[in-house]
Amino acid sequence: MGRSYFHLHLVSDATGETLIAVSRAAAAQYQGISAIEHVYPLVRTSTQLDRVLGELEAAPGMVLYTLVEPELAGRLEEACREFSCPCLSVLDPVLGLFQSYLGTVSTHRPGAQHVLNVDYFKRIDALNYTMMHDDGALPPDLETADIILVGISRTSKTPTSIYLANRGIKTANIPLVPGIPLPPGLEHVKRPLVVGLVASPDRIVQIRQNRLLTLNASDDTPYVDKTAVTEEVAHSRKLCARFGWPIIDVTRRSIEETAAAILDLLKQHRMRFIVE
Repeated sequence: MGRSYFHLHLVSDATGETLIAVSRAAAAQYQGISAIEHVYPLVRTSTQLDRVLGELEAAPGMVLYTLVEPELAGRLEEACREFSCPCLSVLDPVLGLFQSYLGTVSTHRPGAQHVLNVDYFKRIDALNYTMMHDDGALPPDLETADIILVGISRTSKTPTSIYLANRGIKTANIPLVPGIPLPPGLEHVKRPLVVGLVASPDRIVQIRQNRLLTLNASDDTPYVDKTAVTEEVAHSRKLCARFGWPIIDVTRRSIEETAAAILDLLKQHRMRFIVE
């Protein structure tokens, strides 16, 4: 069966990240159908909206928007009626629920979630920390991490670390390499949560082979030998068991799913300190 396509216009007065995440989560539920995304971020003036309406007329389709300015939202909805395009404000149902519960109306502040507040600088600090502590760098500084990820090569340590850093979590990652001892102090860290990432040998071999192909390197190496990889995985599992570090199998998990599981473990880890 052939794949069908439709135009999806995402109009935002901020970065558009909310719309992209919501629309892709919804689109993923429909097999054989893909959206041709038209993303319009930072639409805050009538002139900017004019360009959006011109493209919408040229390629009619579904419209999702997050415009908190009533005049702009009204113009967009009017144009959608004219072009017979289904249109939805993604934030309206959420804002309505907040208003009903809080008993107060919202302020119209485009991009209010992206202001330079304490949380913003916390994320920047976490990103800086994570980049400086990637792949075993700066091991003496591990006690200042929130999370330390350990695992053999190609278990998604770095992308998971960066994803967590974007959530404001200082994350270090340590590669487990056969014959190389753990960094001094890792066995005795108290504040950070140490999590082991593992995957099936078949999956790791597949990813490593693809890596070698991109580097035009020979695959005649233990790096992609299934027996050697199986031993690496078994060793990492035994190591985590020895120190009581929780293990997450990332074989069939996306980065987002792995990070969600880690954040749940972090919540439990921090509760121990509160109880104590």
